[in-house]
Amino acid sequence: MNTPQKPDIRPANPRFSSGPCAKPPGWSLNDLKDAFVGRSHRHATGKAKLKEVITRTRDVLGIPATHHIAIVPGSDTGAMEMALWSMLGARGVDLLAWDSFGATWAADVTGHLKIADARVIDAPYGELPDLGQVDFSRDVVFTWNGTTSGVCVPDGDWIAADREGLTFCDATSAAFAMDMTWDKLDVTTWSWQKVMGGEAAHGMLVLGPRAVERLEQYTPPWPLPKVFRLTKDGKFDPAPFEGITINTPSMLCVEDALNSLKWAESIGGLKGMMARIEANAQATSAWVESASWVDFLAQDPVSRSTTSITLQIVDPWLADQDDDFRKNVGKKISSLLDAEGAAHDIANHMAAPGGLRLWNGATVETSDLEALFPWLDWAWAALKEKEDGHA
Repeated sequence: MNTPQKPDIRPANPRFSSGPCAKPPGWSLNDLKDAFVGRSHRHATGKAKLKEVITRTRDVLGIPATHHIAIVPGSDTGAMEMALWSMLGARGVDLLAWDSFGATWAADVTGHLKIADARVIDAPYGELPDLGQVDFSRDVVFTWNGTTSGVCVPDGDWIAADREGLTFCDATSAAFAMDMTWDKLDVTTWSWQKVMGGEAAHGMLVLGPRAVERLEQYTPPWPLPKVFRLTKDGKFDPAPFEGITINTPSMLCVEDALNSLKWAESIGGLKGMMARIEANAQATSAWVESASWVDFLAQDPVSRSTTSITLQIVDPWLADQDDDFRKNVGKKISSLLDAEGAAHDIANHMAAPGGLRLWNGATVETSDLEALFPWLDWAWAALKEKEDGHA
């Protein structure tokens, strides 16, 4: 057997995790030197920093003044659960699921909130459900970009402008990466740890006017924990949307979020972020086209994510291996590259089919992806040689 030759060049930054994601280029702990730590976040300086995160977020993403923006606990999960528990139940709901997070929201709504008139519209990993089935007289819950499946909605055109229900959009790996139609989104959530390259544990919640109206006109039949409450005395509570958070935030994470937002502004805002992501997506597509052993899990380019790239192994050799090997093949490749310092955390999500997942977000340099691709080819050849040697 011919031992595969290791590539000569490693990525300068081998962090390709899909969350938490790579920090902005040039990031260092020194960027957090002005963090307002050891002080109350309710001090004027602390509140000003929290409000600055909201203001810069609005500016970079182009969120209209009609929409309210809050920093909430629990990352994207906390933000979505807060919205679902606070506003669902007023009418029937359509739940779209094509990745693990969409499936989680569907399970929570049907199994925990137990909304009787709930309809799940799903699709297998790598595919998008039939969006034409969605009934906008009902509430609609969906992920804009399926982080674990690599499948995203192509745009917001499928969402009815004259809808009667609310749209609940989990945008955790789409915000700052894709051009989102805010007039079609009544509730939107994401976390700092994805495209921004920020820290985890904090979520963002954006409410449009129709969502505020729902909060004031409908009270759910179940009790709400304190961290979920968005009303006060039956009226919309504006405080969390003005930087007065429901619970204590990490001011280190807040400073880091500000650093990420300033970096986004320095490269041209949303358009600059999207341009970097598109360059990464093109580089990855060119490599996949040249590599005979791997392919995109998402076959339709129209609904293929440009941030969370999911890959399946298509080498016929794999079909002759046992079930356990096929299931864990992504972990095996990931372990090889982690040991070499060439790539960290690129195995598929535990709920997804066996394969690989590469983060192509704006904080990843195209040059690092181009340095990674020969290592991926090497790892696959080395893994095959090792297994054939054991046969």
